[in-house]
Amino acid sequence: AFTKNQRDSHRETAYAQHQQVKTIRRKMIEIIQKEIVGCDLKQVVNKLIPDSIAKDIEKYCSYIYPLTDVYIRKVKVVKKPKHDLGRLLDMHGESGSAAVAAAGGEAGQTISRP
Repeated sequence: AFTKNQRDSHRETAYAQHQQVKTIRRKMIEIIQKEIVGCDLKQVVNKLIPDSIAKDIEKYCSYIYPLTDVYIRKVKVVKKPKHDLGRLLDMHGESGSAAVAAAGGEAGQTISRP
């Protein structure tokens, strides 16, 4: 996010003070955690693509200091999700039996090396 000039300001530059920057970062983390906590990965991606979270950040942080060009550029998975093979295959459009049949037989066959 970038800071923009406050109303009735004629300066060319606009810098937030250190405490305002810390408060804005804290508010950003709070908003992102609130939006993402109850969602799965597919819903999170659907929220990130139209940039709706960034618009919320810009709106709520404008009370601290006016912001412009707010974007989320990096997403980091902090906690490993529970591995559910059935849901994973459903997300990719394959069921367990169809994947085995497409592989050409039973899974785990031994093959001879040349």
